[in-house]
Amino acid sequence: MKNQIKILIADDHALVRSGIITLLKTEKGFNIIGEACDGEAAVEQVRNLSPDIVLMDISMPKQSGLEAAAIIRKKFPSTRVLILTMHDNEEYAYQIWNSGAGGYILKNSDKSELIVAIKEVMRGQRFFSRALSDKMVDYYKRRPKPAGDLALLTKREREIIKLIADSLTNQEIADRLFISPRTVDTHRSNIMQKLDIKNTAALVRFALENGIITTK
Repeated sequence: MKNQIKILIADDHALVRSGIITLLKTEKGFNIIGEACDGEAAVEQVRNLSPDIVLMDISMPKQSGLEAAAIIRKKFPSTRVLILTMHDNEEYAYQIWNSGAGGYILKNSDKSELIVAIKEVMRGQRFFSRALSDKMVDYYKRRPKPAGDLALLTKREREIIKLIADSLTNQEIADRLFISPRTVDTHRSNIMQKLDIKNTAALVRFALENGIITTK
């Protein structure tokens, strides 16, 4: 039928997949077109079925949901990914943001929140479970922000941080900014050194905390 959202369910537990299908199959405008039991199968099903959105668990065999989400974002950009998980901590939220997934919803959320999440992600918005959003707000309020770190960055370095947080590769950033990949790599190294940051997840966290990027 026209105008239906085509949904793929990816979870390594058959009962979970069955429960989600039962929850959504009667919802007007939704069409469950397939299932996958691991990350590799999810990517293959996206290739074969071209779903509009994948509801995907994080912890799956062969390939994690985050790894699969990053591949789907790169190879099949028209397919959105919404992560479904039991993990409700900030670190997972940063990893999910960095994977390119459209959002993060807890498995104990109610049906109405899941439906809203699917529709928001399909509109190109980022969606985070209310419970997790509240935790992140509290976390940011409690956490002292590093004094002066943001002031150390040039305008170009802030621009590159934003693109890194959007999961672009060095080559993609270079193409976007009309500079060489080596120059991007130099900027990346300088940023890490200035901020005393060791990995991309920490860099995304810094960008969130300092307003370089925002959750929607």
